[in-house]
Amino acid sequence: MRVAENHVFDRMNRSLRDLRISVTDRCNFRCTYCMPEEKYHRNFQFLKTNERLNFAEIVRLAGLFTAAGVRKLRITGGEPLLRPALGDLIGDLRALPKIEEIALTTNGILLGQHAAGLKAAGLDRVTISLDSLDDEVFRQMSGGRGGLDRILDGIDAAVEAGLTPLKINAVVQRGVNDHTVMQLLERFRGTGVIVRMIEYMDVGNINHWQESDTVPSAQLRARIGERWPLRAERSNYNGEVATRYLYEDGAGEVGFISSVSEPFCGTCHRARLSSDGQLFTCLFATKGTDLRQPMREGASDEELFSIIHQVWTRRADRYSEQRAELHRRGREIQKPEMYYIGG
Repeated sequence: MRVAENHVFDRMNRSLRDLRISVTDRCNFRCTYCMPEEKYHRNFQFLKTNERLNFAEIVRLAGLFTAAGVRKLRITGGEPLLRPALGDLIGDLRALPKIEEIALTTNGILLGQHAAGLKAAGLDRVTISLDSLDDEVFRQMSGGRGGLDRILDGIDAAVEAGLTPLKINAVVQRGVNDHTVMQLLERFRGTGVIVRMIEYMDVGNINHWQESDTVPSAQLRARIGERWPLRAERSNYNGEVATRYLYEDGAGEVGFISSVSEPFCGTCHRARLSSDGQLFTCLFATKGTDLRQPMREGASDEELFSIIHQVWTRRADRYSEQRAELHRRGREIQKPEMYYIGG
């Protein structure tokens, strides 16, 4: 790569530091708020192999992003462990000189068989999406796919492999799984695994989000604190999405990601690269910028870096801060679905 390092800042003076890379739009779950079975059925047309970025293209772009300031990479999907030979990609990304951390977000169903190999390839840690430990609620939310035992085995395998600190992300929906939050927390208290509660939000349009479906983090903190007193803990770094709380009895940490009730747009340093090479500057963006086509048409590193630079310096996204006003006006914004853009 011949591009000189040039850290970039957007119109709100937010640097580009984290890149989330989706490696596939396919998933082996059919979560009701993300990929409901009635739409993403057996005959649904996902991306073809030649439409997805290959590993060499991903590594090339990731290297250009490091020249713009990126230091952390997160591999996402869909379900990233469905992408064959993912360890090869991890190893190639690990060789990039500026990368400080590589993480993976997965539903965990295939993690048991891959954890040790991914660690050996250079993966630092994993985050597992797990919304409930109640069998019936889990089946309902995952579309009847997978099994809790395999996910728990995957968590154990990841911890044993050293993919830590391991985090669990639970999307909390009112009237769906909010009554099972305490069960999830109790299972992982004292284990070193960090459970993070995510406010149910309007990623994409297919989930038909209503604010009444969201349980504000403050309510959850109060409920949890009544059983296990909590104390606030400072962030690990500027721009960390989760607010951190420690159990007073020393049993570990719980986090809250509060995009709806406590927006954190002002410290967002994340860009997203879809599996077909679209660059998105926000999880709630309405469109991306194509990097695949110019790359496959022979664009130089300098030309591709220029596109990345221009996109980020024009960035002014702050949807979560504007959400309430937009909904008050009845404005429906068409956004890419989470399985495509990467969570």
